[in-house]
Amino acid sequence: MSKSALRFGIIRERKNPPDRRVVLSPTAIVQLQQLYPTAQFVVESSENRVYKDEDYQSLGIEVTDNVADCDVLIGVKEVPLVNLIPNKSYFFFSHTIKKQPHNQALLREILENNITLYDHETIVDADEKRLIGFGKYAGIVGTYNAFRAFGVKFELFKLPKAETLSDQAMLISYLKRQVLPPLKIVVTGTGKVGSGCIEMLDAMKIKRVGVADFLSKKYTQAVYVQIDVLEYNKRKDGGSTDNNDFYHHPEEYESDFARFANVADIAIFGHFYGNGAPQILSREMLKSQDCKIKVIADISCDVDGPIACTVRASTIAEPFYGYLPSEGTEVDVFHPAAIVVMAVDNLPCELPKDASDGFGEQFIKHVFPALMSGDVDGLLHRAKITDSGRLTDRFKYLQDYVDLG
Repeated sequence: MSKSALRFGIIRERKNPPDRRVVLSPTAIVQLQQLYPTAQFVVESSENRVYKDEDYQSLGIEVTDNVADCDVLIGVKEVPLVNLIPNKSYFFFSHTIKKQPHNQALLREILENNITLYDHETIVDADEKRLIGFGKYAGIVGTYNAFRAFGVKFELFKLPKAETLSDQAMLISYLKRQVLPPLKIVVTGTGKVGSGCIEMLDAMKIKRVGVADFLSKKYTQAVYVQIDVLEYNKRKDGGSTDNNDFYHHPEEYESDFARFANVADIAIFGHFYGNGAPQILSREMLKSQDCKIKVIADISCDVDGPIACTVRASTIAEPFYGYLPSEGTEVDVFHPAAIVVMAVDNLPCELPKDASDGFGEQFIKHVFPALMSGDVDGLLHRAKITDSGRLTDRFKYLQDYVDLG
């Protein structure tokens, strides 16, 4: 079958708890049919998807219970082993490239079934920059949840759960109704997650200030600061720094976040955390009498990682828990000395329609041109983890992971 006549199947999400997101919405498929008239698209029937079967069918898109005749199968989360179809090409988040133990069997099964795997996370440009993801929507929902946590902890206001609201505009509408005290909010990260956080803060008309003013001035209104790695890390020897030096020699750095922890009320963490980087917010900082933080939204959610109070991931059903700095343990949110922690690890699931639409736009922009025109820029070559029952050269480092057990 030629590239232009490929048959694409949008697969049902089968992981529990159910994920309502989808890579391609009904209108996205219509757009693709106009761009690539000879390509075929079918959608596997789903009771959980944010877009109903009827939404696709009403636009003339085939909905089916059997996608075995498709060439390329596209999903969001990992496919259960029993549902993998041999000799197909798949796109989904496999969560294997960091040798995650719980998906070792998945990668082995993919290889044994001669499946070609492209991971959304490995779709990068020539400079290794990720091109598609749900990070922005994690930032949007994580920021909403930070304010919801503050309202809960101090019984100032009650915001509905994000998952009960239809879209980002509704989240913003509820946030704008609240009267906030003169809070200081610090946001780490300047990537996709950080951009989602800033979208929300700006939509709330919260004033943005610089680092020096944030650390030294008092305000009569809520303000926020967005900081990058060199603003919350410093060289141990006190020498001059640049981003390149930090990324290549993270062991030469230590956290400088205490100065923010000592003035901020809410900390929203949307950073990328690389191997070998120093811990950002330590138990000692949290335990300090100078620490002023009351709510922590750890959107990155690395358990026992750079944010010491993230002792576990929380859930959409129960997004908040308390952290007692003096003991370094989890306690009830309403413990008088508790910092509230929000560490939900699947935040975009709370905004499935917006997240699906945004993800689909990126997928159409970056992936389909490569699929339909011979991959002239090498995007698919870089993203391909398995091919013909073997790991590709780029992912040969996973061989010992596959062979374990």
